[in-house]
Formats: sequence, C-alpha cells, structure tokens
Amino acid sequence: MDESGGSGQPRSGTDEADERRTGRPRPGDPATSTARPHSDEEPHDADAQAKPEPEADTTAATGNPDQNQETPEDPADDQTAGAAGAAGAAGAAGAAGDGEDGEERVDAPSADLRKAPAPPSAPDPNPDPRSDGPALGQPDDVHRTEAHTPPSKSKSGRKRGSASRRGKEPGGGLLMGRPFGVPVYVAPSWFLVAALITWVFGGQLDRVLPELGMTRYLVSLFFAVAFYASVLVHELAHTVAALRFGLPVRRIQLQFFGGVSEIEKESETPGREFVLAFVGPLLSLILGGLFYLALQAVEPGTVPGVLLAGLMISNLIVAAFNLLPGLPLDGGRMLRAVVWKITGKPMSGTIAAAWVGRALAISVLIGLPLLTQSGALGTDAADIGGMDTVMDALLAAILAAIIWTGAGNSLRMARLREHLPELRARALTRRAVPVETNTPLSEALRRANDAGARALVVVDPDGEPLSLVREAAIVGVPEHRRPWVAVSGLAQDLTDGMRVSAELAGEDLLDALRAAPATEYLVVEDSGEIYGVLSAADVEKAFVKAMARPN
Repeated sequence: MDESGGSGQPRSGTDEADERRTGRPRPGDPATSTARPHSDEEPHDADAQAKPEPEADTTAATGNPDQNQETPEDPADDQTAGAAGAAGAAGAAGAAGDGEDGEERVDAPSADLRKAPAPPSAPDPNPDPRSDGPALGQPDDVHRTEAHTPPSKSKSGRKRGSASRRGKEPGGGLLMGRPFGVPVYVAPSWFLVAALITWVFGGQLDRVLPELGMTRYLVSLFFAVAFYASVLVHELAHTVAALRFGLPVRRIQLQFFGGVSEIEKESETPGREFVLAFVGPLLSLILGGLFYLALQAVEPGTVPGVLLAGLMISNLIVAAFNLLPGLPLDGGRMLRAVVWKITGKPMSGTIAAAWVGRALAISVLIGLPLLTQSGALGTDAADIGGMDTVMDALLAAILAAIIWTGAGNSLRMARLREHLPELRARALTRRAVPVETNTPLSEALRRANDAGARALVVVDPDGEPLSLVREAAIVGVPEHRRPWVAVSGLAQDLTDGMRVSAELAGEDLLDALRAAPATEYLVVEDSGEIYGVLSAADVEKAFVKAMARPN
C-alpha cells in the first residue's frame, strides 16, 4: 500500500487511529503534503479528494488501539478469504463463463468513482484477440476447481504446504514403484478383485487339492498377485514402446479389470500406432508360452503345476481378449492404425475402431453367458473361472460396460485432439494492467476497469513483473475493505513455469500448463513484453467447448 498520502489516496485504519489519539496528522497526510505534485500512480479525481473517508472503517478508531489494525494487512487472512470467496462464487467446479464486454466498473467506496456505460461505438477493424468478459472483481468472474488453488502463505510469510505442485505427480492409488521412470499405481479396486480371485480360485483348489485345507487361500492370493504381475508386464511393454517412440507416459495403473498405460500423446504414424498396440498382447502370449514350458518341468496335480497352468491360461485369455478389434482394446488400436494407413486420416480410423468396439460390447454382453453355458470355452476354462449363471451375466455386463465406455471416450478424445490447435494462448489471454506492490486494491481495480482489463500484474519500479494478483483472492475481499488492502497481499509470486509464450497453442500450450499447475499464468511476447494473463479457468472452458463442438 502506498503510504505517501497523496490527494485522493486512502489512508489505513492505523494512520487514522493515530491521528485521532494524538490530534496531530501523521507525515504524508494531506495536511502536511498538499504541495506534493500528483504522480501518474495516484488518482486525480477532484470529487474523490473532497469525499470523506468511508464511515465503515472510522468506527475502528475508538476503543482499544490494538484493535484498530485492519485484518486485510495479513497475507494469510487475505488468501484464506480469497479461496473461500472463490469457492462460494463458483459453486460446483466448472469453466469460467464469458459475460459482458468489460464496461461495467467495480463498485468503489465513493459513489463518484462509478462509471456510466460507454456509448456504442463502431466496431474495431483490428480487434484485440485478448479475451473479454465480466469486470475484474465481480464474484461471477471466478469459476475454478479446488485443484488449482495455489498454496496460501502463513503469517510468517512462508507458504504452507511449500511443496510445489509442479513436481506433484497424478495419484491413482498406492504407488508401487517407478520402472523406467514411470509411476505404477495400484487402484483401490484391485484389492476387491484380488479378494474375488482368491475366493474363486480357492474354491477350485479345494476340489483339485483338498489336502491343502485353508492354505489354499494363501496359494490363491499368490495366484492373484502373480496374475496382475503378468498384467503389469503387458503394460510395461506398451510403456517401453511409447518411450522408445518419444511419447511421454503419465502413469501405469492396475485396476479392477487389468491395467492402463496413460500415454499422453498420439503416435505420429500409423505404423508406430500399430506397433505400440501390438507389443502388449505379444508379451502376454510370450508369458503364456513361458508358463507352458515351465509347466512341463513340474508334476501335474501339485501346487506349482496348478499355479503354472492357471497363469498360462490367464495370459492367453488376456492376449486373446486384447486382440479383439475394437477400442479401447489393443486390437482396436491396431484396427485404427490400419484404417488410418488406408485413408490417411487418423480420425477415420478412430471412428471405425470405436464403432466396432461398441458392437463388440454388445456381443460380449449377449455372447459371453451363452458361451459359458454351452461349454464352448472348454471345461478347464469353466473350472478356473468358477462362474455360475449369475456370475456369467455380471461379468459380461461389466466387460461390456468397460468396452462401450472406452469406445466413447476414445471418440471424445479424438474430437478433442482435432480441436486442440484452436486452443491458442494469444486468444485465451486476458488483458492485464501493471500495478506496483503497494497499490491499494480499489485503485488497481479502477485502473483495470478503465483499461477494460481483467487481470493485474504486480511489477517493480522498473516495470519487471513480480507476481500475479489472484482472481479468487480479489473476489474474497469485501468492497469496503479494498481501499486498505495492498495488491501484494493477494498476489502469487511468479515462477519460471508461470511464464508462457503468447505463441503457444494446442498440445504445446497444455504441456506448458501441465508442467506448472497454477490458477493464472503470465503471457509474454517473444521480446519479453507483457501480453496479459492466462487463467486456468478460461483454458478449462475452452476444453469444454472443444469437447462439445461437432466434427
């Protein structure tokens, strides 16, 4: 806050209280500095000079002097209020909505600071690509999720939860390790399916090896763990191939029905797409062959023999199931690569493989119970599965739902990737005005609304950006307190990852934001000049529009 006390500059509650107690004006008050010339950083409105101080704050000058301090001077209180105000204004998580063209001004303590709407003017032949919207400081200007809330500061000035979000990897269950640098998570649902496999396979062991007694459940648990270790090898095959092609892998997750390798980018060619999809079933086939060879070296009817036979059949089933030609299965990705190669259009391959996947889901829903009832899968497979009619129908319904949902998600992701080039930092950026550290929030908002801006950048005396004023924190400050709150208390310090180029677009833009999660980003030109501020909420809204737009 600027304490020089120039004409029209608001005073803090502490200064006013000192003047009332001593009867003497403090240095810098209008009575002692009337000859001081106006600077460009101070308001010049003559009506504002004559306007009395807001009565809402003068009552604090009476009573105990220790209670005259305004609470907004504490950065921790400001940031807590900002987060609470953002949550109350946003309601459910969602993207920020576009509003009017920014002509409406924020209410100030003095009614004379209001601005009438500008008269309509001729359209600008060279419009500014920076996004417009509601005036800065209005509650419905904030729509963001809690995951984007930056860490707040404690009263000592240190950030609570100082671990940066930049290095935080996505969760998804229990972290088991990082083979090849890729985190492997076990989802909570895995424990449910492990218990189910233990129970079902234990029942089969009781018929095959009744002498085991209750130990059969320990053997069954070992089988469940070994089976999902085979699934992990299947997923690692996809991961190694993706890394070999220069495609980043976000994580591997073992869940209820198998595993998932989350590859963040699409293959550049249909040939690489085919190889990337085929290596998983290939490894499952190789594992099935290895278990078959090991089975020849042990005596049938023993615990090792039963385990090896079960793992051999399980891996063969995994390979055969994943080779089915429909998304989201590996066979569907292989079909997509073939259609992509023939048509030259990856979207055509996605559409064909997704619709085959939906047809496959219906076939599984109807055909799997019929096959198990007729014994077409074989006696051994039926014994190992241990499924009665109800279990058959339930398993078929779950598999069909997974395939149908995965096919739909593949279509949506393909549509999104088609529209990704339309996500341009230059078009999504909000116009911003620079303000100095001690500028009162009310004055900063006045300048922003005069300029039609929707963001504030805190700069040093040389104009170098220091931090970004958090939109959620602005909304959390009541209007009658804004003259006493300095913008520095509502700002988040800039890090290297929070500076993005105005030329970024598509996946390059998303990669930059993913590397340093934050609520706002400083957008700069190649020359280093400030272009504006990019809000994560605006990017989320653009995502929603891209997903809803037809092909």
